[in-house]
Amino acid sequence: MKRILQFISLVGLLMTILPPIFFFLRKISHSVQNLLMLLGAVIWFGSAIFWLGSKAKTEET
Repeated sequence: MKRILQFISLVGLLMTILPPIFFFLRKISHSVQNLLMLLGAVIWFGSAIFWLGSKAKTEET
């Protein structure tokens, strides 16, 4: 489950990084860039909170 959440987080992170590059190259419009970055941020924060910063379970003896 953690790997799935990490993959979803990576997709969200890419959705915040790639749109400005595509906008700079004039492949997408400004409104599409804003929409993709907003969705990417929501996906990133929505999925990363469940796995980021969690420590591995260890046995206490």
